[in-house]
Amino acid sequence: MFPWNLFPFNKDMKENLQKLKPDEIDKYVQGIMEKMMPGSMRGMMNPMDIMNTFQTPLNTQSQTTTTGILNSTAFETHDFVYIRIPIKNEDWLKKLKIYHTSNQLIVEHIPEYDDKHTITLPAIVKKKGSAANYKDGMLEVRIPKNVDMQYSQIDVSEI
Repeated sequence: MFPWNLFPFNKDMKENLQKLKPDEIDKYVQGIMEKMMPGSMRGMMNPMDIMNTFQTPLNTQSQTTTTGILNSTAFETHDFVYIRIPIKNEDWLKKLKIYHTSNQLIVEHIPEYDDKHTITLPAIVKKKGSAANYKDGMLEVRIPKNVDMQYSQIDVSEI
C-alpha cells in the first residue's frame, strides 16, 4: 500500500499555494527542478530552459519555419497549413499576387514588382479552399491540408 501521508500535498499546502504570488511560485518551481536534477547536470542546463520546451503551441504538428526576405512563417495544424507574412506597407496588398501548388506558396510583386518569393509548405495541401486575411500588418494565408493515402511500392533489385 502507498504511504499517502508522505505525499507532499496536503490541506495546508493548498492554503499556502493560494497565498503565494506568481514570482514566489516561479521560485518554488525552479527550486523543485533543481532538486530533481542530479548534481552533475546542474551546471549544464538552466531549469527554466526545460520549462520553456514545454511551452509549445497546441494543435501544431510541425516546427515553425521562417523563410526569405519576406520573413514569412509557415506551420501546420491538424487540418490546415498557415502562412503568415508581415506586410510593412499596405500598398503591397494592391499589387500582391499569391499562388500555390501542392507543396509551395508563391508570392509575387512585393516588396518590388519584379520580386518573386517561393515558400515551401510543411505539408501537402488541397487545390481549393484557401483564404487570405489581412489584419494588423499581418497577411495570413490558410490552406486546407490534403491527406494523400496513395502508396506506391518500389521494388529493390540487386545490381
